[in-house]
Amino acid sequence: MGNSVVAITACAAGIAHTYMAAEAFDVAAEEHGFTVKVETQGSIGAENVLTEEEIAQADVVIIASDIEIDLSRFIGKKIYKTRPKEAIKDAHALVEKALHEGTIFGSKGTEVGNITLGKTNENGFIQHIMSGISYMVPMVIAAGLLLAIANIFAFQRDELGRMVAWGFDRNTPIGELMHSLFQVGKVGFTLMIPLFAGFVANSIASRPAIAPAMIGAYIANDATFLGTETGGGFLSAILVAFAVGYFVRYLKLIRWPKIVQPLVPIMILPLIATFCITILVKYLIGTPIASGMGAMYDWLTWLTQNYSASTFIIGAIIGAMMGFDFGGPVNKTALIFGTAVFTDTVAKYGIGDANFVPFTAAQAAISVAPLGIFLASKLFSRRFSETEKIAANSAFGMGIVGVTEGAIPFAAAHPVQIITSSVAGSALAGGLVGLFDVKFYGGIGSPLGTFIGYIEQPIPYVTWILCTLSGITLTAVLIGLWRKLATTVHNQPASMTDVTIDTIAQNAK
Repeated sequence: MGNSVVAITACAAGIAHTYMAAEAFDVAAEEHGFTVKVETQGSIGAENVLTEEEIAQADVVIIASDIEIDLSRFIGKKIYKTRPKEAIKDAHALVEKALHEGTIFGSKGTEVGNITLGKTNENGFIQHIMSGISYMVPMVIAAGLLLAIANIFAFQRDELGRMVAWGFDRNTPIGELMHSLFQVGKVGFTLMIPLFAGFVANSIASRPAIAPAMIGAYIANDATFLGTETGGGFLSAILVAFAVGYFVRYLKLIRWPKIVQPLVPIMILPLIATFCITILVKYLIGTPIASGMGAMYDWLTWLTQNYSASTFIIGAIIGAMMGFDFGGPVNKTALIFGTAVFTDTVAKYGIGDANFVPFTAAQAAISVAPLGIFLASKLFSRRFSETEKIAANSAFGMGIVGVTEGAIPFAAAHPVQIITSSVAGSALAGGLVGLFDVKFYGGIGSPLGTFIGYIEQPIPYVTWILCTLSGITLTAVLIGLWRKLATTVHNQPASMTDVTIDTIAQNAK
């Protein structure tokens, strides 16, 4: 082949897909005789950054990303844009396609960073949302873990493991420290929605839109400012982000006088946009959205308190969404919805009366797919090749700490089989924790979570394990029965199956 390729990989969470795609490129290059340099833009930031010389010598630039990438350094180069999953599925085929179908970047009508040459460019709704999520995820994880650590010391349980009181003994040093950690965690959950909105707006209109969107989303979720019982949640943040983003994009089209041009991005645009979004939130959208969200939470609480079957149905729906695309948009939507319902109802009703069903279901389902694959490789070992068994061990390492992406190599090779089995098992796990009124306060979303974190459950330690293992077992059985004997199963390309947790950890350092 002999071609020179440079690539950028990035996913919404910046954790798994980013590095799995990069590994797939490296393996394909070694097998098929082309050179490749991959820049990863993960949660830790840009690594293995492309140099000007490497870009200049490249025959094609491949952007395998779920989020917005600044392309200004690639003017004049042949570019092909796709998703990380395409690289994971078959990196060699992707390179061949990019060489034939890539287009020269920088001509009229193509995008430079967040500016379009020649005409207005409309980016996809999902891409903007995923850009916001990629910046929000580290804050959600940090705040959630702090809350989980603090909660371990706050929940007072009886001999059956049931919560009988909640609070911190601030008269002791450890109690005071845990109270402080809990407050910091609450700050993180307060800021995650404005942060999300700021970077959705940034994806649309770049940096001048960040501050107005963050301020707008904050006041849209401030019940005191709005005079309501609760804030507007993620729905208000999405509306604010897109309103600010496209408003700032429009303002950037104005031909400002040269004397004020240096002030336009740092003062004029943020000031005008902040003023306008404040008026919009205060007098138009803030109160109706907040009232609607409050009504929805009241309805969910009423539904779960009066109809026992509803908890199974809601949990099963959330679980199915978690198992559908292994860390993709549907998975993240379910996780964010569950987190939002939990945090918003805690703020509205207090920790004792919060709605735990969606959040607990999401956590119960988060590890079902990778652990189900691992269990299937043990129960139906004759139906897995040696290469697949190694990949299944890697899936176990990721699944046991609550990382759904461990299922991706198998889903890339057998999408219908793995997705169907994952959705079924994840729905069962989510439905069962809802049915048995399990409450996940914090910890790891896998069977291990019953020991690491705090979960209120009818039978201490046991209920959570049984619910999650039921989903894992169903997934494993469906996969095992679906597959043929290993002698008739083609070994998957190394680019799909040789991605291990060690590789991901090494790239993330």
